Amino acid sequence: MSEETSLLETHENVHEDLSFIAFYEMEFPRMVKIAYALSGSRLAAEDLAQEAMLATHRRWQMVRALDRPEAWTRRVLVNKATSQYRRRRAELRAIARLGLLRGSPPAPMAVEFTHVWDKVRSLPQRQAQAVVLFYVDDLPVVRIAEVMECSVNTVKVHLYNARRTLAQELELDEYQS
Repeated sequence: MSEETSLLETHENVHEDLSFIAFYEMEFPRMVKIAYALSGSRLAAEDLAQEAMLATHRRWQMVRALDRPEAWTRRVLVNKATSQYRRRRAELRAIARLGLLRGSPPAPMAVEFTHVWDKVRSLPQRQAQAVVLFYVDDLPVVRIAEVMECSVNTVKVHLYNARRTLAQELELDEYQS
């Protein structure tokens, strides 16, 4: 390999790293918001967002070539949040079975409208994901469908069902039929 080829490859790697850094700086705050809404914990949200960005960085060659690299990263984030939720639930059940859990699990960090987000997190998983992507990340339904890898109509059904359930749970008269 010539010195010229080596310098060219080094330059390309620097350019790739810079484009990822720009992507990271633009998307990371949004990823943390999504993860926070899904997890209820600021620390867990930052960890989940970091893990999603790490997965993106590892596959940056492929991801940056996509039409919407942020949709791919959001999908990774949502999957990781789902896995974490399932893992926590299983751990709490195991601890409770062993009789080691005294009282209730620690409450999530205080946040404005905590009771609303607790209700969102209690929705079926796909409904909660749709709500978070729509209201926290402010994505249009078409983009949510990309992230969730489903049809636009499916997203609309998830949002409709979630809104109805939340209206009933939160006793919002104007949304109840």
